[in-house]
Amino acid sequence: MIALPEIETIRRDLDRELSGLRIKSVEVMDTGYAKRSGGVKKFVNRLEKMKITNVRRRGLFLIVGLDSEDVVVAHLGSGGQLRRHANRDEVEPNTMVSITFTKSGQLRLVDGAGDAEMFLVNAEKLVEEVPELDGLGIDPLDQPVPWRMFGEILLAQDAKLKAVLTDDRVVVGLGELYSDEILFAAGLRFDRLPNSLGPQEVRRLHRAMVETLHDAAKHRGATLEDGFYVDVHGQPGGYEEYLNVFKQSGQKGRPCPRCHRPIQKYRFRRRWTYYCEQCQI
Repeated sequence: MIALPEIETIRRDLDRELSGLRIKSVEVMDTGYAKRSGGVKKFVNRLEKMKITNVRRRGLFLIVGLDSEDVVVAHLGSGGQLRRHANRDEVEPNTMVSITFTKSGQLRLVDGAGDAEMFLVNAEKLVEEVPELDGLGIDPLDQPVPWRMFGEILLAQDAKLKAVLTDDRVVVGLGELYSDEILFAAGLRFDRLPNSLGPQEVRRLHRAMVETLHDAAKHRGATLEDGFYVDVHGQPGGYEEYLNVFKQSGQKGRPCPRCHRPIQKYRFRRRWTYYCEQCQI
């Protein structure tokens, strides 16, 4: 499960470590990963000898700036990894792209789930060439949003709160885990309708969203039982130790940290939702 705090952790690391490095060579192990860039030859030729200027983010998409007219766009899908390696390190299974720098090792795209992407687009045509970026919702880790503006967006939605929070057109990249944790922190049930919330409840939800995401990013995201998410150096996140309600598949039921009653598990939109019947209303 790779959501907003995990992608932001990766972005910060890559921006710090890659900015200013020049690309020496590029190897594509699976030609399918170069199709969106016009084929392997174009992908390699447009990347080699370029210098990385920055690494930024749009939603769950990482955008690597170059000293050319292009940018590299990467999306890790459900289980991709961007890993820093020394040139001599053994190449792991499912390594699809390897970028070698003139100094300071390599960056490798590892895709165990088979749905990650890495491709080149013209920087001035970014949204045109990556339509997935159009219509993204608010991004609490990128730009602060006042609670009143959040409330206006929220109250315009005609769906239950869990569905609203997991809609990238409303808030980007929360996913199942963070939406459950945010709703618990706000004391709100997953099946409340936005128009049933009072001003104080909207404020609580806004505060819970901002604090939960920033706390998760501070602890470098959460690595769950699938083990897909690790940072650029292969280290797991630490936020799973601070989860209140979300439960991994192998865990026994846990009591609510507030009232000590059992956390409930409910099938919602074909996914499990975790909540406390006593503390969330």
